[in-house]
Amino acid sequence: MIKVLIADDHALFREGLKMIIGRHSDIEVSGEASNGQEALEKVWNEEFDVVLLDISMPGRSGIDILKEIKSAKHDFNVLMLSMHPEELYAVRALKAGASGYLTKESAPDELIDAIRRVSMGLKYVTLSLAEKLATELEVDRDKPLHEQLSDREFEVMQMIAKGHTIKEIAERFFLSSNTISTYKSRIFEKMNMKSNADIISYLMEHNLTDSL
Repeated sequence: MIKVLIADDHALFREGLKMIIGRHSDIEVSGEASNGQEALEKVWNEEFDVVLLDISMPGRSGIDILKEIKSAKHDFNVLMLSMHPEELYAVRALKAGASGYLTKESAPDELIDAIRRVSMGLKYVTLSLAEKLATELEVDRDKPLHEQLSDREFEVMQMIAKGHTIKEIAERFFLSSNTISTYKSRIFEKMNMKSNADIISYLMEHNLTDSL
């Protein structure tokens, strides 16, 4: 029996996943978490074969939670679920140690296949994601500028593009406004930008505007 922990802040989505998983006799939902800290506590204190981890949750991001899990349990199987398309976070998630990445629009059968595969310690990637990973093997000069950003810098850039203020972003990540201002300065420096309008233009040019 494959024991699964569902970590997602939307109760209705968790219920939907439970219904899908419940149709299969070899998989069971053994736990639920509505935020990253709750997910960590369950991982530390209970036994699971696979964690279905949402990237966007209140407080710390799914990528941060993933890194903390993998730093302590290197062989732990984490399958990332996200409302964001692969272009935004898939490569970053896999580099951080995820066993696979699925969008929330994926078919139920694909989810079940992914759970079974990662439970065996294997990776699950779509064909399009495999192509993106192959691209990552090219020389650094061929990579887009945003690939130079840290995960947090990339998240801050996304929120700036959505029109959030420094204060709002600081509250979202439980950081100080000074820290967010530092992130913003680094983004401008690494991306050769001077204004928020430059960020929006760049994201549109590189098709990274799904949620703007």
